[in-house]
Amino acid sequence: MRPSAELLERVLTRALGAGDFADAFYERRVVRSFRLQDGRVHEAGISVVSGIGIRVISGERAGYAHSDDLSERALLETARVATLIAKGAARTDSIRLGTRPERPKSVYGGSGDESLAAESGEYVDLLARADVAARAADPRVRTVNASVASEIQEVVIATSDGRYVTDRRPLVSLGVQCVADGKVRGTGFSGDGGRAGLEVFLERTPERLAREAARIACVNCDARETPAGEFEVIVGAGSGGVLLHEAVGHGLEGDFNRQGTSLYSGRVGERVASELVTIYDDGNLPGERGSISVDDEGTPGQRKVLVENGVLRGYMHDRLNAHLMGTVSTGSGRRQSFRVMPQPRMCNTFMPSGDSTPEEIVKSVKRGIFATSFAGGQVEISKGDFVFMLAEGYLIEDGKLTAPLRGASLSGNGPGAMNRVTMVGNDARLASGHYTCGKGGQYVPVGVGMPTVKLSSLTVGGSAVGG
Repeated sequence: MRPSAELLERVLTRALGAGDFADAFYERRVVRSFRLQDGRVHEAGISVVSGIGIRVISGERAGYAHSDDLSERALLETARVATLIAKGAARTDSIRLGTRPERPKSVYGGSGDESLAAESGEYVDLLARADVAARAADPRVRTVNASVASEIQEVVIATSDGRYVTDRRPLVSLGVQCVADGKVRGTGFSGDGGRAGLEVFLERTPERLAREAARIACVNCDARETPAGEFEVIVGAGSGGVLLHEAVGHGLEGDFNRQGTSLYSGRVGERVASELVTIYDDGNLPGERGSISVDDEGTPGQRKVLVENGVLRGYMHDRLNAHLMGTVSTGSGRRQSFRVMPQPRMCNTFMPSGDSTPEEIVKSVKRGIFATSFAGGQVEISKGDFVFMLAEGYLIEDGKLTAPLRGASLSGNGPGAMNRVTMVGNDARLASGHYTCGKGGQYVPVGVGMPTVKLSSLTVGGSAVGG
């Protein structure tokens, strides 16, 4: 049972006894998940988690405590602990909330209720269909693993300035991984989902995902060693947005800029990228994985212009960092669960279309690398340096895609790479919804996307030397 408005008022009144601001974040999350391995259901489960976190802010200090015991005694004690951590001056304010929580306009593609009520057989059927389709796609496919998960997160957020809001967030995902045998062993992955229920897989079918995973695995079976050196690089539309997310997006989160640890700190209004580059972060895209009706502090999800025609326009803020930087929240306060405080985080980060066709971009490259999708990577926020491994990539020779490549990596510097953008495609799209972003030990669902983009030079790591 979620806490009543009257109980939240008493808890926040206790919490504000030693701080400038206090908030409460209640969460109840129900997750159903199934995993298939080699044609058999290997794992199946349902989890239910609920609890509340209390935060007290005093100046630059924040105290936080949480409890999965929702009794009044436990919540008042949780508030007391948070005030002890914050160590603010004593206050006697009495908090008042409305009798009914505000329900923001939904940006979700469905309620997700039907998914949680579905029979287990419906989940297993999706996985079995993926397994059959992947093996039928190519005889070289030897191993198929697939997983599906559906969840509903109900949140209630109450603040000491009278904000009282509730949100009900669905989330679903289906992923297929294939291993194929050829000249070398190749792997491929494809996934999809979003802020909806299992109905999304009526159109974005498990068969389609399975065939794509099998295709990538088989392409990688025939891949040749990657030449190492400096090359022109084309980053593919959609999932290539991971590069944008990691190499640029994290550096534009408010906490890194307030602390002066980002390469973008203090540079609002300056040119930080090619004039061809515009970057948005948007929490309002219907049904997308990173979309939120409200963030985890109760601020409505928003569309933020981060970079416009190469000029830095702003950062992504939660409430605390916005206050300390003399601005307002951008609806970017997100957290993994009630057990942790919110941080400034991305939602759906993407670059809009440009004027070139993908074909024109490829034809413009004499010899280079086409990075279709990435398998992972890392970035050092303070310097902006990044390294990414390619999940699928190709050699470009005389304006044509030729050999698939294995063991390829791209490295460079975020602002440096964005200043080397020389062509932007007219094919912008968001990647399929299966991305999860980690920061400070917390993981949240996000969306990424971009058009086909050409960079004049990046360092390509590989096992074959020479251009």
